[in-house]
Amino acid sequence: MMTAYHKPVLCSASIAGLAIRPNGVYVDVTFGGGGHSRAILEQLDDHGRLFAFDQDADALQNAIDDPRFTLIAANFSHLQRFLKFYKQDQVDGILADFGVSSYQFDTPHRGFSTRSTGPLDMRMNGTQSLDAQTVVNTYGQKELQRLWSVYGELTNAKQLAEAVCKVREHSPIQTTDQLLDLLQPFFPARIFHKRMAQVFQALRIEVNQELEVLRAFLMQSIEVLKPKGRLVCIAYHSLEDRLVKRFIRDGQFEGQPETDLYGNKAVPYKAVGKLIVPTEDEIQENNRARSAKLRIAERQ
Repeated sequence: MMTAYHKPVLCSASIAGLAIRPNGVYVDVTFGGGGHSRAILEQLDDHGRLFAFDQDADALQNAIDDPRFTLIAANFSHLQRFLKFYKQDQVDGILADFGVSSYQFDTPHRGFSTRSTGPLDMRMNGTQSLDAQTVVNTYGQKELQRLWSVYGELTNAKQLAEAVCKVREHSPIQTTDQLLDLLQPFFPARIFHKRMAQVFQALRIEVNQELEVLRAFLMQSIEVLKPKGRLVCIAYHSLEDRLVKRFIRDGQFEGQPETDLYGNKAVPYKAVGKLIVPTEDEIQENNRARSAKLRIAERQ
Protein backbone atom coordinates (compact mmCIF):
# COMPACT_ATOMS: atom_id res chain seq x y z
CA MET A 1 0.00 0.00 0.00
CA MET A 2 1.49 3.35 -1.02
CA THR A 3 1.60 5.98 1.71
CA ALA A 4 0.50 9.53 0.89
CA TYR A 5 3.49 11.78 0.23
CA HIS A 6 3.36 15.26 -1.27
CA LYS A 7 5.07 16.40 -4.44
CA PRO A 8 8.88 16.28 -4.12
CA VAL A 9 10.56 19.62 -3.45
CA LEU A 10 12.54 21.36 -6.23
CA CYS A 11 12.08 18.29 -8.40
CA SER A 12 12.76 19.84 -11.82
CA ALA A 13 15.79 21.77 -10.60
CA SER A 14 17.30 18.77 -8.83
CA ILE A 15 16.84 16.47 -11.83
CA ALA A 16 18.39 19.10 -14.08
CA GLY A 17 21.26 19.41 -11.62
CA LEU A 18 22.07 15.73 -11.95
CA ALA A 19 22.72 16.17 -15.70
CA ILE A 20 21.47 12.61 -16.19
CA ARG A 21 23.05 10.29 -18.73
CA PRO A 22 20.37 7.83 -19.90
CA ASN A 23 22.58 4.78 -19.35
CA GLY A 24 24.11 6.06 -16.09
CA VAL A 25 23.90 4.84 -12.51
CA TYR A 26 22.26 7.15 -9.96
CA VAL A 27 21.42 7.15 -6.26
CA ASP A 28 18.51 8.79 -4.44
CA VAL A 29 19.65 8.54 -0.82
CA THR A 30 16.35 9.86 0.63
CA PHE A 31 13.64 7.89 -1.19
CA GLY A 32 10.56 8.91 0.89
CA GLY A 33 7.54 8.88 -1.38
CA GLY A 34 9.68 8.14 -4.43
CA GLY A 35 8.90 11.37 -6.29
CA HIS A 36 12.51 12.23 -7.07
CA SER A 37 13.26 8.60 -7.92
CA ARG A 38 10.41 8.40 -10.42
CA ALA A 39 11.64 11.58 -12.07
CA ILE A 40 15.15 10.10 -12.38
CA LEU A 41 13.81 6.86 -13.86
CA GLU A 42 11.98 8.85 -16.54
CA GLN A 43 15.38 10.05 -17.75
CA LEU A 44 17.03 6.60 -17.87
CA ASP A 45 17.04 4.09 -20.70
CA ASP A 46 16.95 0.31 -20.32
CA HIS A 47 20.64 0.26 -19.35
CA GLY A 48 20.39 2.90 -16.63
CA ARG A 49 20.18 2.00 -12.96
CA LEU A 50 18.81 3.74 -9.89
CA PHE A 51 19.52 2.81 -6.28
CA ALA A 52 17.57 4.42 -3.46
CA PHE A 53 17.98 4.44 0.33
CA ASP A 54 15.44 4.85 3.11
CA GLN A 55 15.42 3.59 6.70
CA ASP A 56 11.74 4.41 7.30
CA ALA A 57 9.53 1.33 7.08
CA ASP A 58 6.61 3.48 5.87
CA ALA A 59 8.64 4.74 2.91
CA LEU A 60 9.52 1.19 1.87
CA GLN A 61 5.86 0.66 0.97
CA ASN A 62 6.41 3.05 -1.93
CA ALA A 63 9.00 0.83 -3.64
CA ILE A 64 8.88 1.21 -7.44
CA ASP A 65 8.27 -1.92 -9.51
CA ASP A 66 10.94 -1.39 -12.16
CA PRO A 67 13.84 -3.69 -13.10
CA ARG A 68 16.16 -0.69 -13.19
CA PHE A 69 15.37 0.22 -9.57
CA THR A 70 16.69 -1.11 -6.25
CA LEU A 71 15.44 0.17 -2.88
CA ILE A 72 17.85 -0.35 0.02
CA ALA A 73 16.35 -0.39 3.52
CA ALA A 74 19.17 1.46 5.25
CA ASN A 75 20.39 4.85 6.44
CA PHE A 76 22.34 6.69 3.76
CA SER A 77 25.31 6.98 6.11
CA HIS A 78 25.99 3.41 4.87
CA LEU A 79 26.07 4.56 1.24
CA GLN A 80 29.44 3.18 0.23
CA ARG A 81 29.06 -0.20 1.93
CA PHE A 82 25.72 -1.01 0.32
CA LEU A 83 26.73 0.18 -3.14
CA LYS A 84 29.77 -2.10 -2.95
CA PHE A 85 27.43 -4.97 -2.01
CA TYR A 86 25.56 -4.28 -5.26
CA LYS A 87 28.89 -4.08 -7.12
CA GLN A 88 28.60 -0.36 -7.74
CA ASP A 89 31.91 1.18 -6.72
CA GLN A 90 31.20 4.49 -8.42
CA VAL A 91 28.07 6.19 -9.77
CA ASP A 92 27.19 9.10 -12.04
CA GLY A 93 25.07 11.13 -9.65
CA ILE A 94 23.65 11.34 -6.14
CA LEU A 95 20.52 13.17 -5.01
CA ALA A 96 19.82 13.92 -1.33
CA ASP A 97 16.73 15.67 0.08
CA PHE A 98 17.45 16.04 3.81
CA GLY A 99 14.01 17.19 4.91
CA VAL A 100 11.40 15.37 6.94
CA SER A 101 8.71 14.22 4.54
CA SER A 102 5.21 15.69 4.53
CA TYR A 103 3.92 12.20 5.33
CA GLN A 104 6.06 12.02 8.46
CA PHE A 105 4.96 15.49 9.58
CA ASP A 106 1.31 14.67 8.88
CA THR A 107 1.30 11.35 10.79
CA PRO A 108 0.57 12.22 14.46
CA HIS A 109 2.01 9.04 16.00
CA ARG A 110 5.42 9.84 14.52
CA GLY A 111 5.64 12.90 16.80
CA PHE A 112 7.40 15.22 14.33
CA SER A 113 4.85 18.04 14.23
CA THR A 114 4.07 20.81 16.69
CA ARG A 115 0.54 21.00 15.30
CA SER A 116 -0.73 17.49 16.07
CA THR A 117 -0.96 15.42 19.23
CA GLY A 118 1.24 12.36 19.44
CA PRO A 119 3.97 10.64 21.41
CA LEU A 120 7.40 12.30 21.59
CA ASP A 121 8.98 9.93 19.09
CA MET A 122 10.66 11.60 16.06
CA ARG A 123 12.56 8.48 14.97
CA MET A 124 13.24 8.11 11.25
CA ASN A 125 13.97 4.47 11.96
CA GLY A 126 11.27 3.09 14.24
CA THR A 127 13.45 0.18 15.36
CA GLN A 128 16.11 2.29 17.09
CA SER A 129 15.92 2.70 20.87
CA LEU A 130 16.56 6.44 21.21
CA ASP A 131 13.48 8.61 20.74
CA ALA A 132 12.57 12.18 21.67
CA GLN A 133 10.83 11.08 24.86
CA THR A 134 14.08 9.49 26.05
CA VAL A 135 16.03 12.65 25.25
CA VAL A 136 13.58 14.93 27.04
CA ASN A 137 13.32 12.74 30.14
CA THR A 138 16.87 11.44 30.61
CA TYR A 139 19.32 14.02 29.25
CA GLY A 140 20.91 16.27 31.84
CA GLN A 141 20.11 19.97 31.99
CA LYS A 142 23.37 20.98 30.32
CA GLU A 143 22.84 18.42 27.54
CA LEU A 144 19.34 19.73 26.83
CA GLN A 145 20.62 23.31 26.91
CA ARG A 146 23.35 22.39 24.42
CA LEU A 147 21.04 20.78 21.89
CA TRP A 148 18.45 23.58 22.05
CA SER A 149 21.19 26.18 21.74
CA VAL A 150 23.22 24.48 19.01
CA TYR A 151 20.64 22.48 17.05
CA GLY A 152 17.65 24.72 17.73
CA GLU A 153 19.56 28.01 17.68
CA LEU A 154 17.42 29.23 20.58
CA THR A 155 18.68 32.05 22.80
CA ASN A 156 16.70 30.93 25.87
CA ALA A 157 17.90 27.30 25.77
CA LYS A 158 18.97 27.42 29.44
CA GLN A 159 15.49 28.41 30.64
CA LEU A 160 13.87 25.71 28.49
CA ALA A 161 16.17 23.05 29.87
CA GLU A 162 15.58 24.18 33.46
CA ALA A 163 11.80 24.04 32.98
CA VAL A 164 11.86 20.56 31.48
CA CYS A 165 14.11 19.18 34.21
CA LYS A 166 11.89 20.66 36.93
CA VAL A 167 8.64 19.23 35.55
CA ARG A 168 9.98 15.75 34.80
CA GLU A 169 10.99 15.31 38.47
CA HIS A 170 7.30 14.78 39.18
CA SER A 171 6.10 13.03 36.02
CA PRO A 172 7.57 12.13 32.62
CA ILE A 173 6.95 14.29 29.56
CA GLN A 174 5.54 11.84 27.02
CA THR A 175 3.57 13.69 24.34
CA THR A 176 3.99 16.60 21.97
CA ASP A 177 1.15 18.45 23.71
CA GLN A 178 2.80 18.13 27.11
CA LEU A 179 6.01 19.68 25.78
CA LEU A 180 4.09 22.45 23.99
CA ASP A 181 2.10 23.31 27.12
CA LEU A 182 5.21 23.28 29.28
CA LEU A 183 7.21 25.63 27.06
CA GLN A 184 4.37 27.96 26.02
CA PRO A 185 5.23 30.62 28.66
CA PHE A 186 8.73 31.02 27.24
CA PHE A 187 7.69 32.34 23.81
CA PRO A 188 5.40 35.18 22.64
CA ALA A 189 2.16 33.87 21.13
CA ARG A 190 2.88 35.40 17.70
CA ILE A 191 6.06 33.32 17.27
CA PHE A 192 5.18 30.36 19.49
CA HIS A 193 4.86 27.72 16.77
CA LYS A 194 7.94 28.98 14.96
CA ARG A 195 10.05 28.69 18.12
CA MET A 196 8.55 25.32 19.03
CA ALA A 197 9.45 24.12 15.56
CA GLN A 198 13.05 24.94 16.50
CA VAL A 199 12.65 23.02 19.78
CA PHE A 200 11.33 20.01 17.86
CA GLN A 201 14.01 20.37 15.17
CA ALA A 202 16.73 20.13 17.80
CA LEU A 203 15.20 17.00 19.32
CA ARG A 204 14.82 15.40 15.88
CA ILE A 205 18.43 16.14 14.96
CA GLU A 206 19.61 14.58 18.22
CA VAL A 207 17.37 11.51 17.98
CA ASN A 208 18.43 10.73 14.42
CA GLN A 209 22.02 12.02 14.68
CA GLU A 210 21.26 13.94 11.50
CA LEU A 211 24.38 16.09 11.31
CA GLU A 212 26.69 13.13 11.94
CA VAL A 213 24.86 11.18 9.24
CA LEU A 214 25.17 14.13 6.85
CA ARG A 215 28.91 14.43 7.45
CA ALA A 216 29.43 10.70 6.92
CA PHE A 217 27.41 10.80 3.70
CA LEU A 218 29.26 13.77 2.25
CA MET A 219 32.64 12.22 3.00
CA GLN A 220 31.62 8.95 1.31
CA SER A 221 30.27 10.79 -1.71
CA ILE A 222 33.84 11.70 -2.69
CA GLU A 223 34.70 8.02 -3.17
CA VAL A 224 31.35 7.02 -4.64
CA LEU A 225 31.02 9.64 -7.39
CA LYS A 226 32.85 9.29 -10.68
CA PRO A 227 34.83 12.26 -12.04
CA LYS A 228 32.28 14.72 -13.49
CA GLY A 229 29.57 13.00 -11.43
CA ARG A 230 27.01 15.30 -9.84
CA LEU A 231 26.05 15.76 -6.19
CA VAL A 232 22.65 17.42 -5.62
CA CYS A 233 21.66 18.34 -2.05
CA ILE A 234 18.45 19.90 -0.74
CA ALA A 235 18.70 21.26 2.82
CA TYR A 236 15.99 22.85 4.96
CA HIS A 237 17.78 24.57 7.83
CA SER A 238 20.98 26.52 8.21
CA LEU A 239 22.88 23.81 10.09
CA GLU A 240 22.56 21.39 7.16
CA ASP A 241 23.05 23.99 4.47
CA ARG A 242 26.22 25.36 6.07
CA LEU A 243 27.73 21.86 6.17
CA VAL A 244 26.87 21.23 2.52
CA LYS A 245 28.12 24.65 1.40
CA ARG A 246 31.37 24.32 3.35
CA PHE A 247 31.99 20.79 2.10
CA ILE A 248 31.46 21.73 -1.54
CA ARG A 249 33.75 24.74 -1.13
CA ASP A 250 36.52 23.19 0.97
CA GLY A 251 36.08 19.41 0.87
CA GLN A 252 35.96 19.37 4.67
CA PHE A 253 33.95 20.76 7.56
CA GLU A 254 36.61 22.55 9.59
CA GLY A 255 39.92 24.27 9.01
CA GLN A 256 41.43 25.30 5.72
CA PRO A 257 41.58 23.10 2.61
CA GLU A 258 44.87 21.88 1.21
CA THR A 259 46.42 23.93 -1.59
CA ASP A 260 48.79 23.12 -4.42
CA LEU A 261 52.13 24.81 -5.11
CA TYR A 262 50.33 27.76 -6.67
CA GLY A 263 47.94 28.32 -3.77
CA ASN A 264 44.94 26.78 -5.53
CA LYS A 265 42.54 24.79 -3.36
CA ALA A 266 42.87 21.03 -3.82
CA VAL A 267 39.21 20.18 -3.29
CA PRO A 268 37.11 17.26 -4.58
CA TYR A 269 34.10 19.30 -5.73
CA LYS A 270 33.35 22.27 -7.92
CA ALA A 271 30.13 24.17 -7.29
CA VAL A 272 27.74 24.21 -10.25
CA GLY A 273 25.69 27.39 -10.53
CA LYS A 274 24.34 29.33 -7.57
CA LEU A 275 22.10 28.44 -4.67
CA ILE A 276 18.59 27.52 -5.91
CA VAL A 277 15.47 28.22 -3.86
CA PRO A 278 11.83 27.44 -4.69
CA THR A 279 9.66 29.85 -6.63
CA GLU A 280 6.59 31.45 -5.10
CA ASP A 281 4.44 29.15 -7.22
CA GLU A 282 6.13 26.06 -5.81
CA ILE A 283 5.77 27.34 -2.25
CA GLN A 284 2.06 27.94 -2.90
CA GLU A 285 1.75 24.39 -4.21
CA ASN A 286 3.80 22.81 -1.43
CA ASN A 287 4.37 24.93 1.68
CA ARG A 288 7.02 22.49 2.88
CA ALA A 289 9.30 23.82 0.13
CA ARG A 290 9.50 27.33 1.61
CA SER A 291 12.83 26.82 3.42
CA ALA A 292 14.48 24.52 0.85
CA LYS A 293 17.97 25.32 -0.46
CA LEU A 294 19.40 23.37 -3.37
CA ARG A 295 23.14 23.14 -4.06
CA ILE A 296 24.79 21.31 -6.95
CA ALA A 297 28.41 20.19 -7.19
CA GLU A 298 30.51 18.27 -9.69
CA ARG A 299 33.20 15.77 -8.72
CA GLN A 300 36.58 16.91 -9.98
